Amino acid sequence: MAVNDDEIIRRRLLIEADGGNDDKRISSLLRTFVKWTSSPEHDDDSHTNYQRMLASLTQCEYAVEKSHAIYQMNTREQQNYEKLNKEIEENIKEAFDKIAECKSELHQAKRIRKNRQEYDALAKTIQKHPDRQKTLKELEALDKELAELKETKESLEQKLDIRRKQFHVLIAAIHEMQRIVEEDENKEEDEDMDAT
Repeated sequence: MAVNDDEIIRRRLLIEADGGNDDKRISSLLRTFVKWTSSPEHDDDSHTNYQRMLASLTQCEYAVEKSHAIYQMNTREQQNYEKLNKEIEENIKEAFDKIAECKSELHQAKRIRKNRQEYDALAKTIQKHPDRQKTLKELEALDKELAELKETKESLEQKLDIRRKQFHVLIAAIHEMQRIVEEDENKEEDEDMDAT
């Protein structure tokens, strides 16, 4: 598999990062130091090597300070992200609590609404019927009418009983008259038979 130059550079930067050249700088600094110590003091190269060493040391110090600053920044960012993570978790927990509370309120509101609907239905049914005072007055009127009807019934029963007795007397009288008429007829027949 062929790897292009961009991929190689990207991998090298990932591996080396900002401080990847430190080993080279230190090796170069060590070589320059050996050259500087082995050269005579008043040589022009000695002064140039000295300046190179100071520049390399400055670059190494800069790289160390930069790495240290990046490390501290990363540590602060990590703490910040942990803090944000905790805040987000707390917000999620609060949101879940609010959702549970809202569900409870919704359930209670549904129950109240159902109760109100039942109440309205009962109220409509009750409205169809008269109130208690009116019902009591109607009951009193009905009781009075019932008492009057009882009296009328008793009166009619007494009249009926009298009429029954009178009718019974009338029937008894009719039977008696019929018997007398039959006896008279029988006597007349007997007399006619005797006469013939």
